[in-house]
Amino acid sequence: MTTPVCPFVKAARPDDTGLGKKASVGGSEAARKDSGDTATVSPKCPFGYDSNNFKLGPLSCMICQALLFDSTKCIPCSHLFCKVCISRFKDCPLCGADIEKLEADTNLQSMVDRFIEGHARIKRSHVGIDNEGVQVSNENDNKKVIYEDVSLDRGAFLVQQAMRAFRAQNIGSAKSRLTMCAEDIRDQLEKMGNTSELCSQLGAVLGMLGDCCRATGDAARAINYFEESVEFLTKLPADDLEITHTLSVSLNKIGDLKYYDGDLQVARSYYFRSLGVRRDVIKNHPGIASQVLDVAVSLAKVADVDRTLGKEDLAVDGFQEAIKLLESLTLKSEEAGLEPRRLSVLAFLKSQLEEKQSEAPASSVSP
Repeated sequence: MTTPVCPFVKAARPDDTGLGKKASVGGSEAARKDSGDTATVSPKCPFGYDSNNFKLGPLSCMICQALLFDSTKCIPCSHLFCKVCISRFKDCPLCGADIEKLEADTNLQSMVDRFIEGHARIKRSHVGIDNEGVQVSNENDNKKVIYEDVSLDRGAFLVQQAMRAFRAQNIGSAKSRLTMCAEDIRDQLEKMGNTSELCSQLGAVLGMLGDCCRATGDAARAINYFEESVEFLTKLPADDLEITHTLSVSLNKIGDLKYYDGDLQVARSYYFRSLGVRRDVIKNHPGIASQVLDVAVSLAKVADVDRTLGKEDLAVDGFQEAIKLLESLTLKSEEAGLEPRRLSVLAFLKSQLEEKQSEAPASSVSP
């Protein structure tokens, strides 16, 4: 099972760099000094959960290490886990006690759900600026309470929890968190329009939801999510390598599902679209080994369908082109980790040509 990458972990935006932040904060603080307005404080989770640090807390499942989902109590030891996680065990993984039965803990789950709903949307006290530029609390003033918009931090938090659950094969938990994340981003899109960052994040999250559905065998819904992912990602500039990679992967995943469903022509069309995206990338960014490998994989997918459709000449051309790409690929020292993948794909491609060559003499012999 492929582990998704968090779409919120990216290089800082121009206004998110350390210098930009300092300049922005300094300027706004100076303005507040003059105007007497209050400042806001950076959001802080009271339980210590955030999107950057690994945290296991009182609301976590110790098996999947994500927040509890369908909280379930072991009887008689009373230890708590996600229902899907603990259902795989006969003994409590924490204390070793025999599990006589499992009971849903709806009260705890309600607390977890409230915590998630309110996470990163915490009511904060006003903070004023004293004469020396130091922030001071104004707990007793009558000014309005500020709710700082930290929806992206919340998104990163939800994706972090979903990725932990997905790795532990707790698909229901992962899907629930990702759905909430997608809803948050859609709300932001309605307010801010189709910004590149939001479209990129939504495209990636929708792709993860497709992975969840594919993992549970729901091919139709998986295709819907992947197609919606493609819809958002194609709105974005084609010069972002992360975006183009996510787009090509979503196209290939739709192709895979169509292929397994026996719809070969449609599968080929998606594989070919993915190949086109990847060809454009190496044309605009030559010399990036990972992108060349991606092109070789796409060539192999298209060629495999061509062979199944009886278009052997096209298939051989595709396999040979991919082999030439990989044999001429020179990896830099920092790209040495790609060598096993290069050799694996190359071995597969050569086996496809050798397989056909070994069949040729046999087919020419009369029965």
